[in-house]
Amino acid sequence: MSTDRIITLHGEQELVQRAGHLFVASHEEFLVAATDLMTFSAGVNAAFREGKRPHVVPGLTMRKLYSRRALADPESLRRLRRIAASGIEIRISDGPIAREAIVIDRRTAILAGAPVRGVHTYTVVQAPEVVDGVRSLFRATWETATDLADCAAPPPLTEQARDTLRSLAAGHTDETGARLLGVSLRTYRRRVADLMAALGASSRFQAGLLARDLLREEVSPAAPR
Repeated sequence: MSTDRIITLHGEQELVQRAGHLFVASHEEFLVAATDLMTFSAGVNAAFREGKRPHVVPGLTMRKLYSRRALADPESLRRLRRIAASGIEIRISDGPIAREAIVIDRRTAILAGAPVRGVHTYTVVQAPEVVDGVRSLFRATWETATDLADCAAPPPLTEQARDTLRSLAAGHTDETGARLLGVSLRTYRRRVADLMAALGASSRFQAGLLARDLLREEVSPAAPR
């Protein structure tokens, strides 16, 4: 692959088949930034199962950075703690993750696109200026993020929180949401602000998208890990 070539891959299987060898090539640094445990989980785990994993050598830095959405349920927190126990550094960002990506040895960036009908696209880039930009963005967010060991388990969603999530997912205005839930506008806005902080969302629109995902996960069978 030339240093300026860009390849777009569709789905985790193609990611493993065509880019899995890049994971093995990591000897200095392996960085992962993701909103939650779903974006790269299937593809990376499949690559690792095939033996396509970074060789653990002295000096190899492995870091994973997630938004608070990765702490949305106790099982996710347990998974993160197991990953951290293996020696990988994990931090949680209070804000949203600007770019979901893997950066390998400062030479390769794998950028995740928004899923379409549940399938992610992954763009593999080796243009130095792009890789440096993604890595700099990672480092800036990493420096302000919280170590996983200092993050408490999130409380379970109350029915009140679920009602507010449903309102956000439906795209209701604050006035409509407050009226439908039978609360004051001030109370409704406070509930939304609390949920936005818990979801790591920077806007109502983003919070609405995250709310749809969370509600979908609640009613769907557990995805294989």
